[in-house]
Amino acid sequence: MHTPPAIPIATKPTRTHDATPPARIYDIPPPPSRTDPSATRTFNSIPPPPTRTVGPRDKVPVAPRRRSSSSSSDEEEEPATSSRQELPDATHCSRRPPLATISAFRSGVPVPPGSVVIVGGARAIVTTGHDLKVYDMTRGVLSGVSTVDLRDVGIEFKKEARVTAMEFRAGDRDQEARILWCGTKEGHLFEFDVVDHVVRRFRPLPHSHTITRIMRQGRTMLTLDESGKMLVWRDYEDLGPAGAQQPRVARTSEKQGFVRIFGGVLWMSGGSGSGSASSSSASVTAKGPLIRVYDILAANCSSKILTPSESLGAVTSGAVLPSHPDRVYLGHEGGFVSVWTEGTDTFDSGKAVPVYVGIVKISNSDVLALEGVLDKLWTGSRSGVITAYSVDSGDERSEGWRMTNAWRAHEELPVSRITLDPFSIAKSQSLHVVSVGRDEVLRFWDGFLSAEWIESELQSHEAEFSTFRPLNVLICSWNTDAQKPDVLTSGGSNPDNITFLEQVLRSVDRPDIISFGFQELIDLENRSLAAKTVLLGAQKKADGSISDKVSRSYRMWHDALVHAVRLAMPIDDPYVVAHTDNLVGLFSCIFVRQKQKALLRDSHMKLVKRGMGGRYGNKGAIVARFVVDDSSLCFINCHLAAGQSHTRARNRDIAAILEEGAAFPRSEIIDALPYAGGGDGSMILDHEICFLNGDLNYRIDLRRDAIIPAVENNDLEYLLKHDQLRKQAKNNPGFRLRSFTEAPITFAPTYKYDRRSDTYDSSEKRRAPAWCDRILWRCREPGRVRSLHYKRYEADVSDHRPISGAFCVTTKQVNHEARGKVKAEVQRRWKEREMDLLFQVREYYEEQRLL
Repeated sequence: MHTPPAIPIATKPTRTHDATPPARIYDIPPPPSRTDPSATRTFNSIPPPPTRTVGPRDKVPVAPRRRSSSSSSDEEEEPATSSRQELPDATHCSRRPPLATISAFRSGVPVPPGSVVIVGGARAIVTTGHDLKVYDMTRGVLSGVSTVDLRDVGIEFKKEARVTAMEFRAGDRDQEARILWCGTKEGHLFEFDVVDHVVRRFRPLPHSHTITRIMRQGRTMLTLDESGKMLVWRDYEDLGPAGAQQPRVARTSEKQGFVRIFGGVLWMSGGSGSGSASSSSASVTAKGPLIRVYDILAANCSSKILTPSESLGAVTSGAVLPSHPDRVYLGHEGGFVSVWTEGTDTFDSGKAVPVYVGIVKISNSDVLALEGVLDKLWTGSRSGVITAYSVDSGDERSEGWRMTNAWRAHEELPVSRITLDPFSIAKSQSLHVVSVGRDEVLRFWDGFLSAEWIESELQSHEAEFSTFRPLNVLICSWNTDAQKPDVLTSGGSNPDNITFLEQVLRSVDRPDIISFGFQELIDLENRSLAAKTVLLGAQKKADGSISDKVSRSYRMWHDALVHAVRLAMPIDDPYVVAHTDNLVGLFSCIFVRQKQKALLRDSHMKLVKRGMGGRYGNKGAIVARFVVDDSSLCFINCHLAAGQSHTRARNRDIAAILEEGAAFPRSEIIDALPYAGGGDGSMILDHEICFLNGDLNYRIDLRRDAIIPAVENNDLEYLLKHDQLRKQAKNNPGFRLRSFTEAPITFAPTYKYDRRSDTYDSSEKRRAPAWCDRILWRCREPGRVRSLHYKRYEADVSDHRPISGAFCVTTKQVNHEARGKVKAEVQRRWKEREMDLLFQVREYYEEQRLL
């Protein structure tokens, strides 16, 4: 059977004079890749609007003159966007939640507000006042909980006293995740045995203030209170009677929003701290947040102040990746991650002081939680979503970062904390990652993302349990420039107008699916008509027919298409309308062969508005989807922002159409087999096959007087080198359409013509010709879509020429019994591999002195 490749997980390099020191490689396998990631990076940049600060005596700036929002607004320049605003590639991101592999760990543990929580192996400990709740996950959340009142085990608590910090101490394997150090509001420290529920050691008042953090480095324990006093306990055995070895005292900052130890260096920042929902601008200078680092394990604890060279929000969280142990990643408010590495400056002990490398914009929301898991950074957001990023290059280049997984972990409430539990390796034979959210629930996740590996392996063996059949799909796209269908047959001397629809429909023999996607069925420059359409909306009757409230233009085109299909197709093989809808000029009408209609499942349509910042439908998309056999198909008819120089606005439009919010209801099909990437069918990119057509409005980056001669000489190759869509796909790592495919263009630009003429725009504006009208596709398995033709038509009643694309699509039908047998074999192979991985990962955490 197929063996997937492995990703190396490197250990931290040691400083030697050997030019080629030996490196240990951890064989952590990713899911097998089915496409070349370098060829499928996508755009995810939706930058905030530019701001300008006006001082008390400053003149109020003159408002810029607004240009028309119609398709004729071509010349306004866009402000430059910093490259750091481009979000990582999310083209092949899976939305499948990585549930814990052991079913007992799939139940959430309640975490009341104000509680402190820690997880070690099979146990979760939650504080509630002077009580400790110990959850034995192997027995279930309800039956496995034990409540220990610390007043009953020999510790005197005042009424308001409570445990404020916890950490497991190190120990032999049989003692791992058993002895818990606890710090209290009054400054007491004690050891609690979570198995026998007894206090083993007690040290009264080593701190005079509330203990806020307890950390572990091998046998060394570190305790920090809110005044900034840190005690370094060289050995956990020192937590004995007052006569025992006294800890070393170190002074740190009182501002403790973020505190972590990486590689023996203590990092602190007065930011909001992990999971804070409030801003902490007071701790952020003009250059960025102040970060203090301490050589905390050295006898002479020296410190340094670090400041990023770019303006950033407060530090909320931090992590180190096992695959890049020489880098430290800090999460910030504002959606940035800063990257740090060892510099040339040193502490007094000779340990290297970290230096700033750069930043990566990963989100338009704050990064509230961060954890390094193998070769991926897991981040938590305000919306309750956990996202995993693959950091291939390890540095600050956004093109080296890819969003690989994203799932709703905590309803729609902020993720407060994400932590990897190294004790789970030995105790549960798993690699658990734990998250806590504002929904007051602790959840366990599979750090290996094994479900992704198994699913990817299953897909690579799909031929063993599936049968396949071809379907022919015909797509026609046209910006009609508000022309009615009767103009095709009234007046003029162009016979292509009369035969246009017949030419399209006869370009493929009996297509199984016919999709018409039109734009500008109404005059967008007619403000009265456009406003009426926006207010009335596109309403349909219960039977799916066009509503009387929709303008006459839509009804006329609907009836014309139904009539044309009836005339062009064989009488013994009739077609029916499967989907139809409209949105302020956009109009979609999808036909299927009547004998195929009964095979369609999960049929839905969705309107996406992108005009005026997403409030109006003069720009946007109509999205339709259905399932044929066990394959999902999605059809997107869109109209993007106009303007020669508005490339970024078009990029933002397409990013919002493809990824913002749920497009459809969740599928009720068992296991959601027709959908890709762990999706449930609610998002556009969940679908196995997506077709996108429309007036995308991407132009040619040349002057008109250079384009016209090239068109006349049929030098299309020269023009295509300057096509904005192709340039974005080639040069912009975050371009959302980079994962889409387009057939070779062999026809002249389709925009902009004088009506009823073969002459490009001769008006005063003299717009440059461009391939504004396009048809693209995206398929989980690229070989399952084959282009049959891609051409334009010479109907000249509009300022755009219509185009069509025909495709042979392969759909699958799954034999569930055969699939079950293949899955069982894949799962067996994974379990063998998992045992090796657990051993390798444990070695890494032992080297980091976390075990």
